[in-house]
Amino acid sequence: MIDFTRRDFLRNATVAGAMTFGGPMMALPSLAGSARETGYYRYTIGDIKCTALYDGVWKKEHADDFIRNASVAETKQALSKGGLSMEHVTIEFSQTLLETSGKKVLIDPGTGGQWVPTAGTMIQNMAGAGVAPGDIDTILISHFHPDHIFGMMEKETNAQVFPDAEIIVPEAEFAFWTDPQVFTKLPKPWHGLVQRIQATFPKWPNVRRVASDVEVVPGIRSLSAPGHTPGHTAYHVSSGDAQLIVAGDVAITPALFVANPGWQVTFDADPERAEQTRRSLFDRVIADGAGIAGYHFGFPNAGKVLKDGSGYAFVPYAG
Repeated sequence: MIDFTRRDFLRNATVAGAMTFGGPMMALPSLAGSARETGYYRYTIGDIKCTALYDGVWKKEHADDFIRNASVAETKQALSKGGLSMEHVTIEFSQTLLETSGKKVLIDPGTGGQWVPTAGTMIQNMAGAGVAPGDIDTILISHFHPDHIFGMMEKETNAQVFPDAEIIVPEAEFAFWTDPQVFTKLPKPWHGLVQRIQATFPKWPNVRRVASDVEVVPGIRSLSAPGHTPGHTAYHVSSGDAQLIVAGDVAITPALFVANPGWQVTFDADPERAEQTRRSLFDRVIADGAGIAGYHFGFPNAGKVLKDGSGYAFVPYAG
């Protein structure tokens, strides 16, 4: 059972050096000032052009139950150590846009301005990068939490924002949320989300379900990464010797959950499995010399994960 509390639900209504992503990697000269101000950040994975898109930030108030096995005092200490404000938990939202084999592929289309009032700028920043919604050929979904899928549907009507794009969703994730019995597995405040999912994904003709470890687009494979949700999925991007794992919510806010991979955020459905997934994915990234992009890794959201004592450290490319 996904363990979300009612209070959680209602509360929610410098260049890092010449690193390589497991092969040739080049930061393209798109930045004029800070990446957040520009709203997008370009880099490459081999021959694949990548753009990180900024969607905004949630300055989440502290709560005793936000991290199951860490206190608010420990949380504040970790935030300070990571160079973040201790006044709140900074949770940023960012998407990954890939251009490969003549296709534009968007991974997790953002909040749509329907999560917190300080997020919802993805479409605007995508336009700044020269891409319109109609240019998107494929959308890949990591999981069905609202901050990852609401950007696909208009607020009042659920009309598709990307009607011409193929939407690829993890088979296990789709099965969980569209099961008629899911209402018995989730607290009542989450039933509205379930109803919205069941009113859209099963009825949209452009949705395709895929299993794990399959090539979904040339150069991109689905990678099972459960724990955050039952069907949570990462995506492995490769071109030649260059690799990138787009990790979704395997970890959020690196100062907290990359540095402390054993901490259990309240949003994880299965905390122990989420930790196992987190550690194994980070170890794989390090062993393969791959890059990583995290949906809540700040901005830009792409960089390297390094081993750091009993935990890990995320080193972004530029800021």
